[in-house]
Amino acid sequence: MKEKYYLRYTDDFIIVHSNLDRLSEVRNEIDNFLLTKLKLHLHPNKVYVKKLHQGIDFLGYIILPKARIVRTTTKRRMFRKIKELIDDYQTGKITEQHLFGAINSYLGVLKHANSHELEEQITHLIWERLNEPKTKRDSRPAAHID
Repeated sequence: MKEKYYLRYTDDFIIVHSNLDRLSEVRNEIDNFLLTKLKLHLHPNKVYVKKLHQGIDFLGYIILPKARIVRTTTKRRMFRKIKELIDDYQTGKITEQHLFGAINSYLGVLKHANSHELEEQITHLIWERLNEPKTKRDSRPAAHID
């Protein structure tokens, strides 16, 4: 289709264009190709047109013209999973190698975004949970992360 600005990862893709009519043409071409060649359809609730400054939700990130940030639901899931991993490590369900392999994987996700502050919050959470007695943690109210 020779579109200049696009992103694709497996079956997810974004096409960026300043002409709304061209985007409509591209969508029709994609619909036609998927139907005739692959017997597939675009998901009706996952195709949308919006202004670039509103941000593009793609692969766990919100992509803005001058920044890439981690989606709020992705952040919440990271914090929840890291807490679970630390609990599993402290109860002997997983090894230290498994714990830090998973944590490094999450930190790797953050490297693709403008997320220095979030990385510091996660590092603080890890240090705090690994260094406090489990009995203290059980009596603490759950934190809210945005």
